[in-house]
Amino acid sequence: MNQHLPIRNLTLLLILSLGFSCAPSQVNQTSSEEEILSIQTIAFGSCNRQDREQPLWTPILSNKPDLWIWLGDNIYGDTDSMAVLKAKYDLQNAHSEYQKLKTNTPIIGIWDDHDYGRNDAGKEYPYRKESRDLMYDFLDIPQESLLRQKEGAYGSYEFGPDDEKVKVILLDARYFRDDLDKKDRDYVQNNTGSILGEEQWNWLAEELKYNSAKITLIGSGIQILSAEHPYEKWANFPKERERLLKLLETYKVTGAILLSGDRHIAEISKTDIPGISHPVYDVTSSGLTHTWKEYKSEPNSYRVGDLIAKLNFGLIHLDWQKDGVKVDLEIRGEADSLYLKESFLRKF
Repeated sequence: MNQHLPIRNLTLLLILSLGFSCAPSQVNQTSSEEEILSIQTIAFGSCNRQDREQPLWTPILSNKPDLWIWLGDNIYGDTDSMAVLKAKYDLQNAHSEYQKLKTNTPIIGIWDDHDYGRNDAGKEYPYRKESRDLMYDFLDIPQESLLRQKEGAYGSYEFGPDDEKVKVILLDARYFRDDLDKKDRDYVQNNTGSILGEEQWNWLAEELKYNSAKITLIGSGIQILSAEHPYEKWANFPKERERLLKLLETYKVTGAILLSGDRHIAEISKTDIPGISHPVYDVTSSGLTHTWKEYKSEPNSYRVGDLIAKLNFGLIHLDWQKDGVKVDLEIRGEADSLYLKESFLRKF
């Protein structure tokens, strides 16, 4: 799905596309009376228990984000009952501070496992279609949207004028994901299976091939770069991870930033990709309501800065300039405390 988000009277309005297309040339067009202004602040996060205290909405709101991105475990459903899942979404949706965010900020998102329905589940989950529809209800996707007529929950969104365009690609790492086996308590690599499924892979290739955005965010519930811990991650499917990074190289996706959740920690990882003039970061923000209380450090050769085991959310600040955009990537927490920051310049 592709979307333009126009701003009228300095208020960001979310215009939901009724179509689902591969080529960005088919996105909605805005009328001549609408002024499309640049997007400057994006907030994101994951791992949010709907029945717990939620202290981070206040500092999130204080940053006045132009966009909020859910990165999974947006609620903790963990059920085969769609009535139970709906009730948990309803509880989150009724939260007073979250309602303030909804009033002031467009919201998009993708799931991970707990809101999908089962811990660490993939395509074997029998209620994935019904669960997807409930997530779309939570995200206020219109009933007539063609998003509801395809398999899976992936989509893309575009924001801002052409010379300051931001594209957000949200990947579904659950609906089509093949099985994972464990040895003892650690996952065994699956060298033949898929995370995205071939239809989603083909769609993603088209989205990147025809991409004209200055900044491209690619969000996934599970971590993309970090490869050494024993939990869920793209590296459990090494050929899939390689395929994703190769697509960024093939289409020279300058301005690419990876976003992830899931881990109940926050960290920033980075790598260099041929053809991209700046480091490509994977910003993991996980723990809106809870983190690992007894978490110990773990290896991650891609990590820059510290591993954070405190409640956290992510921020991206975009400083648009004549010949480029300065990008600040941040992890923040309670009282808007700054825990991590990385910056780079995307030249035009």
